Amino acid sequence: MLANPSISIHGLAPPPLFSSLSESLKPRNLLFSSRKHHLLSSFPSLNRRRRRRQNVRVSNEVSAEISDDVGSIPVPQRFSVEIPVGDRHILVETGHIGRQASASVTVTDGETIVYSSVCLADTPSEPSDFFPLTVNYQERLSAAGRTSGGFFKREGRAKDHEVLICRLIDRPLRPTMPKGFYHETQILSWVFSYDGIHSPDCLAVSPIQIALSEVPSSKIIAGVRVGLVGGRFIINPTTKDMESSELDLIMAGTDSAILMIEGYCNFLPEQKLIQAVEAGQAAIREICREVEALVKKCGKQKMTDAIKLPPAELYRHVEDISADELVKALQIRSKIPRRKALSALEDRVLNILTEKGYVSKDQVSGAAEGLVDICDDEDEDEEVIVDGEVDEGDVHIKPVARKPVPLLFSEVDVKLVFKEITSRFLRKRIVEGGKRSDGRNPFEIRPINSKCGLLPRAHGSVLFTRGETQSLAVVTLGDRQMAQRIDNLVDTDELKRFYLQYSFPPSCVGEVGRIGAPSRREIGHGMLAERALEPILPSEENFPYTIRVESTITESNGSSSMASVCGGCLALLDAGVPVKRSVAGIAMGMVLDTKEFGGDGSPLILSDISGSEDASGDMDFKVAGDENGITAFQMDIKIAGITLPVMEQALMQARDGRKHVLSEMLKCSPSPSRKLSKYAPLIHVMKVRPEKVNAIIGSGGKKVKSIIEETGVEAIDTQDNGIVKITAKDLSSLEKSKAIIANLTMVPTIGDIYRNCEIKSIAPYGVFVEIAPGREGLCHISELSSNWLAKAEDAFKVGDRLDVKLIEVNEKGQLRLSHRALLPDADENAKLQTSSSSKENIPPKDGSASVNAIPDRIPLRKVVVTDKNLEKVVRRPVSSARDGPHANKDKQKKSGNKEVASKD
Repeated sequence: MLANPSISIHGLAPPPLFSSLSESLKPRNLLFSSRKHHLLSSFPSLNRRRRRRQNVRVSNEVSAEISDDVGSIPVPQRFSVEIPVGDRHILVETGHIGRQASASVTVTDGETIVYSSVCLADTPSEPSDFFPLTVNYQERLSAAGRTSGGFFKREGRAKDHEVLICRLIDRPLRPTMPKGFYHETQILSWVFSYDGIHSPDCLAVSPIQIALSEVPSSKIIAGVRVGLVGGRFIINPTTKDMESSELDLIMAGTDSAILMIEGYCNFLPEQKLIQAVEAGQAAIREICREVEALVKKCGKQKMTDAIKLPPAELYRHVEDISADELVKALQIRSKIPRRKALSALEDRVLNILTEKGYVSKDQVSGAAEGLVDICDDEDEDEEVIVDGEVDEGDVHIKPVARKPVPLLFSEVDVKLVFKEITSRFLRKRIVEGGKRSDGRNPFEIRPINSKCGLLPRAHGSVLFTRGETQSLAVVTLGDRQMAQRIDNLVDTDELKRFYLQYSFPPSCVGEVGRIGAPSRREIGHGMLAERALEPILPSEENFPYTIRVESTITESNGSSSMASVCGGCLALLDAGVPVKRSVAGIAMGMVLDTKEFGGDGSPLILSDISGSEDASGDMDFKVAGDENGITAFQMDIKIAGITLPVMEQALMQARDGRKHVLSEMLKCSPSPSRKLSKYAPLIHVMKVRPEKVNAIIGSGGKKVKSIIEETGVEAIDTQDNGIVKITAKDLSSLEKSKAIIANLTMVPTIGDIYRNCEIKSIAPYGVFVEIAPGREGLCHISELSSNWLAKAEDAFKVGDRLDVKLIEVNEKGQLRLSHRALLPDADENAKLQTSSSSKENIPPKDGSASVNAIPDRIPLRKVVVTDKNLEKVVRRPVSSARDGPHANKDKQKKSGNKEVASKD
């Protein structure tokens, strides 16, 4: 309560009622206050909180200031912008999710939502020549309402598809990052919702969160996907559009230049690709313009003060020490000797600048000139001294030159500067002298040599060598079980029948390193080579094999992924895969600013770049295809972007290079065998009715397992559409399984004749004949013989073989067979039987002879049946087919309708 109620609150005097009430309540309030004071004194923490609250309630102005200083939780403020992309708008929002990150955004396209954030370390890491950036992209299956099909339901290690997207995000960012910024930066992207229509990867390639964050990037970057459907370019096409698209291009850039492109197509001409990049660049320009407006609203201040560059004079000192030896080292053509010479030179420079100290020529010459000047002045003032008259005050101290102070620099700065100086000297040598490190001109391609059939047990193999880059490519053929299963957000449980796996061991560059899971670089290079070869493969109907290509880099000095394309193509030919055409790959480099090194200013494009030209140049542009079109391409640059004319020049020069490589591949010795290896499995494809597939599988797979065990084939793969693939090691087992499956799945037709069929069982009413393995039919006793039979076992037994004809298939699919229809007199008997009104082959109930039971016009003969010394005479029709030991040697005579019976 106020001590003096007459004092106004915020300039207003209290009313009288308020004053009286305050006076009446004063003792009670004092009592409460004293108790409260005692309670607070017992609990210091409560006392502190009370004092804090009292201090905060001093005034509204002071409260606002304290709130700002302490940093109270701000109310979320959402900023959003709708960006037109193609035929729709993409919504970008920030400020409501992930507010503790340096920046975070949600990008929505339809019902697909991608959330991305960027964070920076509080303190800088050790300086290095590599920007400390990590990128992680994850497609959560819950985004599509699914969970993993594996044992572990939690998303774990990044899948290959996710790794490829990480590389697409990372590559365009690095050229825009300033040198000298060493705060570790991490970009995280998650797919939170996926509608199955709008792809999330092209949304993640636009790092809008970088533009909003404190990271001092020089440009705003955006990315899009470009498809080609019906001759029309589509920006960010839907998944349905991509099913019929001739092009899959993902690109990123700024409003004025291209930073990264990667894509795959089916032999698309260079001019068409340039048009696609131009359409994508127009869309990127529009996105950058909208993002720039969003940055002005809510973007954070860039950390430009955190950029730490090496001392400017250090560049001059390093060049003074190493210039002459650096020129000589860069002229060494072989990679390993050149690397050792540069390493020794770097150690010498480090020793001088970090340990001994460097004395520049300017300091030495300056000290010498000062000493000369002093000596000259003393000579002019020198006086002649008479003997014995030397005054102590006349003794002069002779001048001594000051020693120059040695300069010392940090090891990291020296290494960074030495690397940059080396790159500058290499570029200067190429531009001024027109010669590269290995002596080639800018358009020349290194010598190519290839050998097929190197590994005798492999289905196909080739050793492809281009200069100091070498790839051992191996092809393995298998059945459907060898296919690679894919379980990701977009491709649900897809099986890949062709995949290429690329490995880059440390030995290929003469180094020692760790061997483990494939790196992101290996996954990216392998996918590029895989997509380059995919368009030349035959269809599954024409070549029902699963194809695996392994490319092991045994030597590397640039363009190992393109060597994998060339080696993989030759290995496919060596394995007998009927490819549509041959393809090759080549990597292009560039020196952009040639005027700096005495050139005319136009970009200098280099064909088939080596490792040092990749590291020191401005571009790495990989292009694969044949002389008529492109199948795969990937471009990375180390500068702030290139223009379309430069890209067009590089594509045209790459086409000439591919032609040369293809012609050299034709000189392969030994040449590809172009036929299946004897060690490759045999695969036969059968087409059966879909409803017959269960007959092959059987209950619980018992039937297909029994077929595999019986015939010795490796596998039998059935599909719901009726496709059956049999995989075997030899032809005999393959033929056995083919016959069994053909019989199991055949559709019998009335009138079909089956020869040499085995009687499996005998019943009182007939016999069961196996017309095919596992397929039996009933031959009724009336269809067993032209003669009347009392019992089937009288004439046949289990295991006998006979020819039958299919005469009926009932609604249950049961077969009725006839042996009598194939007997020689079957036609004549059939005519006679149709004219008779009595049933045929109905035996008498008492077992005695019955003339009425025998049709007219059928010759009769007497058959003697002996049963326990009891003779019975039975009248039966004469059958020429059954004429054996009981046949009448005399010819039967016929006269009108008169029956003639044979007599004993």
